[in-house]
Amino acid sequence: MSKQNLEFPFFALGFRAFFVLAGVFALLSIVLWRSIFNGTLMVDIYYPNIYWHGHEMLLGYSVAVIAGFLLTAVKNWTGVQTLQGGKLAALCMLWVYGRLVPFYSGVIPDELIALIDFSFLPTLAFFLAKPILKAGNLRNLFFVGLLLLMAVGNGLIHAEILDFSENSAETGLDLVIAIVIMIILTIAGRVFPFFTEKGLKGVIAIRNPLLDVLSIVSSAVVFLLLIFDINGWVLTLSSILALIANIQRVSGWYIQKIWYVPLLWVLYMGYGWIMLGFVFVALSSLSIIPASLATHAFTVGGIGVLTLGMMARVSLGHTGRVLKASNTIAIAFVLINLAALFRVLMPAVMPNGYTGFLMISTYCWLAAFSLFIYVYSPILSMARIDGKAG
Repeated sequence: MSKQNLEFPFFALGFRAFFVLAGVFALLSIVLWRSIFNGTLMVDIYYPNIYWHGHEMLLGYSVAVIAGFLLTAVKNWTGVQTLQGGKLAALCMLWVYGRLVPFYSGVIPDELIALIDFSFLPTLAFFLAKPILKAGNLRNLFFVGLLLLMAVGNGLIHAEILDFSENSAETGLDLVIAIVIMIILTIAGRVFPFFTEKGLKGVIAIRNPLLDVLSIVSSAVVFLLLIFDINGWVLTLSSILALIANIQRVSGWYIQKIWYVPLLWVLYMGYGWIMLGFVFVALSSLSIIPASLATHAFTVGGIGVLTLGMMARVSLGHTGRVLKASNTIAIAFVLINLAALFRVLMPAVMPNGYTGFLMISTYCWLAAFSLFIYVYSPILSMARIDGKAG
C-alpha cells in the first residue's frame, strides 16, 4: 500500500469518496426538496423547481454512485490504476461545485453554472477512457459512450433553462433515466450471477448472453419510445416484451436462497422495481395510471434500491471485509424498499392518499440513507483491513 493511501484512504479509490458523497447528498437533497415542496423553504435557484429535484437525484446522486462504481470497476477490468489522491479529490470537488453553484444564481452567471455542472460527465468519461484504452480493453468503452450520451441529456436540460431551446428539458431527463437504467442492466448481467455464486456456496447461476442482449435492447426500445413521446399500443407491447425478456434473464440467476442473504435480495428487489416500471409504463400508456408512477418505479425503486445495495456490497468487498450485511444495513434495505412502495405502489392503489404516502416514502428514504452513512462512512474513510491498496 502506498504512503498516500495510508494517509488519505478516503481518496485511495473512487468508490470511497463518491459513495459517501452520494449517501450524504441523498439525505440533503431530499430534505431540501421536501421543504421546497411544502412551501416552508423559498429559494432562488438556477433550476426551476419542477426540474431541480429530478436533475439532482439523477445527475447528482445517481451519477455519484456510477462514478464511484466505474472508477473502481475499470481498475479491476483493466489492471490500470484509475484516479486517486489529489486528482480524485479534484473530480469530487467538481461534482460538489455542480451541486452548490445553482444556489448562487444571480451572483454567478447562469452560463457558468451550467458549464460547471455539465463538465463533470465528460471529465469522468475522459478519465475512464484513459485506462481502458491503455489496457486495450475496448469493450468497456461502451460505458464511456453511455456517460457521454448522459451528458447530452444534461445538455438538453441546461439548453432549455438558458433559453437556447424550447421543451428540451423533459427529453433530457427522460434520456438520463434511460441511460442510468441501461448502465444498471448492463452491470447486472456482469455482477448478479457472480454475486449470487459468491454469496451462496455451491450455486451456479445460469448466464444466457442472448437473454442479456434481448433484455437490454427491448428495454432500450421502451425508453426510446418514451423519449420520442410515442404512446399507445406500440409502447404497451414494447413494455410487455421488455418485461418478459428481463424476467427470463433474471430467472436464470435467481435462487430462492437469496432471501437469506440481504446483500443479494436487495439487488434482486431493485431489479424487480425496474421490471415493475415496465408494467407501469404499459398501464400508463393505456391511461390506467399516471406516467409519473412508472418514472418513480424506475427511479426510487430501481435506481434507489439497487444503488444502495451495490454501494453496500462494493464497499465491503473493496475494503477487505466479510461480505455480510449488518442487521442495521438489512433494516436500511427494508426501508429503501418501503420508500419505493409508498412512492409507487400505494399511490397506484389508493391515489387519494398520495400526500400521506409521499411523506412516509420520504421518511423511509431518509432513514435508509441515514443508516447507510452511519455504518459506511467509517468503513469508507479507513484503510482496507487486509492491508492491500485501494
